[in-house]
Amino acid sequence: MQQVKQQSEKTGLARRVLVTVAGVALCVVGIALLVLPGPGLLLVLAGLVLLANEYPWARRMTGPVRRRATQTAAQSVASPVRTSATGLCGLTLIGAGLAWILVPALPLGGVAAGSSLIVSGIVVLVLLGYSYRRFRRGSNRPRGDEGT
Repeated sequence: MQQVKQQSEKTGLARRVLVTVAGVALCVVGIALLVLPGPGLLLVLAGLVLLANEYPWARRMTGPVRRRATQTAAQSVASPVRTSATGLCGLTLIGAGLAWILVPALPLGGVAAGSSLIVSGIVVLVLLGYSYRRFRRGSNRPRGDEGT
């Protein structure tokens, strides 16, 4: 019985360490992507959601970050100009990624940098499509039809 309890404690500690390392890593990369091209706020939110499984402070922080992410998503499609600019930004990231892969002489050129830019551009376009469906199309429906 004692041995089962010790095994359970070790497993719990290992899980907590793994969740902590992964959550902090997502948050750090997300914070960096707030100023670099990429979905920074989304990664910060993902890191906090992961950390919220183990830490009450992270659970408290997910609400404000989720609200800010939702607000940012709604703003990205608030007008045709913003929607177009966001789409152009995503396409530019993909184009820059292809350039970084095909022209290794560029600063930090290579497959790693190029593929991360391409993934960021794809994420931007996917999030733009989601935001458009959720916030723009939904704004034309009468109130009370959200569930249909």
